[in-house]
This record gives sequence, C-alpha cells and structure tokens, in this order.
Amino acid sequence: MAKLNFGGVEENVVTREEFPLAKAQAVLKNEVVAVIGYGVQGPGQALNQKDNGINVIVGQRKNSKTWDKAVRDGFVPGETLFEIEEALQRGTVICYLLSDAAQIALWPTVQKHLTPGKALYFSHGFGITFNEQTGIVPPKDVDVFLVAPKGSGTSLRRMFLQGRGLNSSYAIFQDATGKAKERVIALGIAVGSGYLFETDFRKEVYSDLTGERGTLMGAIQGIFAAQYEVLRKKGHTPSEAFNETVEELTQSLMPLVAENGMDWMYANCSTTAQRGALDWWKKFRDATLPVFTELYESVATGKESQRSIDSNSQPDYREKLEVELKELRDSEMWQAGKTVRSLRPENQAAPAKKAAEVAN
Repeated sequence: MAKLNFGGVEENVVTREEFPLAKAQAVLKNEVVAVIGYGVQGPGQALNQKDNGINVIVGQRKNSKTWDKAVRDGFVPGETLFEIEEALQRGTVICYLLSDAAQIALWPTVQKHLTPGKALYFSHGFGITFNEQTGIVPPKDVDVFLVAPKGSGTSLRRMFLQGRGLNSSYAIFQDATGKAKERVIALGIAVGSGYLFETDFRKEVYSDLTGERGTLMGAIQGIFAAQYEVLRKKGHTPSEAFNETVEELTQSLMPLVAENGMDWMYANCSTTAQRGALDWWKKFRDATLPVFTELYESVATGKESQRSIDSNSQPDYREKLEVELKELRDSEMWQAGKTVRSLRPENQAAPAKKAAEVAN
C-alpha cells in the first residue's frame, strides 16, 4: 500500500501496479460475486468484473427491464443470471447495488442469506451509516466493506473499455474473516478502479451526498442556470448564452483541468480570462461557503438521508421524478444545449454516414 502526502496529510492508496489484476484474480478465484441490482452501478461493475475473469453472477427480478438488459449484456439465465434470492444463495460476495430505498425494502431477504464467512459489498455508505433510518444491520460473522467508484456506472464502464480507470474509495466496516482487506481491494481492482483511496463508511456517504448536491450536480446546475439567465436578460441569444455557460466549460476547459489542474487550465487561457478568473473566484467561494456549510450539516445530521428515504420510497416516486427532470429538459437552456450538441462535428457526421450507407 502506497502513502500519499498532501501538505502533511497522509493518505493510504492502492494502485494497479502494486495490486495487479492477476493478484485480484487469485484472491477472488474461489468467490462467486453476486451483483444484486442492475440499474446505475450494477451493469458497469458486473461487466467489468466479468471481462476481468471474475466469477460474477447477476441477481434481478425476472421479466423486468433490467433482467432483459442483463441478457442483452451477455448474462445467461440459469448460468450467470438468476432471480434475486437464488443469486443471494449462490453468492459468496453480495454486491448490494440497489438504490438506497430498494436496499431497505429488500434487506430482510438479503439478511437471511448472509451466512458466516460471506461478504456484503456496498458502493455507498448510506445503508450502514444511517442504519437507524434504514434498518440495515449486518450479522457479525460476515465481512462488510465498500468500493465506491467516483462516478456513474456508465463512466466506469466507458473508461474501462478505453483502457482507463475511474478512481474509487474503499472502506472496511467489519472484518469477520480476517480477509476483508484483500477481498475489498481485489474487488476494487476487478471493477476497474484506476486507484483506490481509503476512507470509512461515514466519511464516504457524507462526502458523496455533499458532492452530489454540490459541485457535482446541484450547485453546477444552479450556477449554469444563474449565468444563463443573466446573459439572456442582457440580450444574448440562447446559443451564445449556452456556449459561454456550458459548452465551453464541458468541451474545452474541464478537459484541461482534468489533464493537469486548474492552474494549468488558467495558464492555457488568454491573459484577460486569467485576470478575470483570479479576481472573481474568491468572491464565488465566499458567496457559496455558507451554503456548503449548511449542506454538510444537513447531511451529517441525517436530514438529507431521511428526505431521500421518504421521497424515494413513495410508490409514485418515478412519476414525480420525471416531472422534475422534464422541467430541466424543457428549459430553454437545455433545449439550446440539445441543439448545440447536434451541431458538433461528430454528431453531424453520423447522420451523413448513415444516409450514405442507405444510399448504397
């Protein structure tokens, strides 16, 4: 295990060089990894493990859309695809990748199949950290740990297919067998992590919920919407407002940040842009710091988890979600975005190629 030093703060990390795939395969050679849930994280993690030579099966409700998706992805009913309860029985490692609300509902079924020596694997610290709300309390004779990829299952799979890796955190809640550490690291490598950094269940869920509501999704949409509105009110066209708010950021600047950091991105922009960014970033920090502080406290006190449980467990959750997503989708900003994306060269070439194929 390597140690990284960040200004005096040491972190434990595991790289693919020090824990190669061959080692992960050896650790997991006698395991049956049962992926329960085939929605957001399930497909990416299951397929990456499958391609990495791990004995992975999928547990899903028969005749559901996700069952059909698993079949399309190459999982074979009766061989590598089973009803949930049979997969739970067969699995020695239970990858519990259902939504938080669905994990609560299925927990009594999962619990009875957690026989001594098995492992319960999460990709989120929610169920364990907020167990007074979720009721998820594992038996003492099983390993309990998590691998949390820092991105969606779609990104995890895409990066794997590109020969890259999505960084993941890992944490051990319970080591009943004495082998929890090697099991969790092996699984982290097998699902396609770039490198693994150590955390605990509480810190993982606190940072994750803060990030999702903050810079990863909630805050960025709020900032997009505010800047777009100002530009439109000042007479700029939808195309110009969207390009200056979203397109340039996502297509040009963020790849530069990902490549070498914010300072490098600044250095590769005009001097006028550099001066403005350096003058204004602290004002935005000071304006949003109270909001982020309030957000973190809402997460830490359990308010956010309870709201998620109450909302997401409602029978009409999907219908209500669609209404809220439709509001975003139908907004002028994201309708402008749809048009702008269609004008990218790669999206212009595809219809032309298809038309040529039809003509031939």
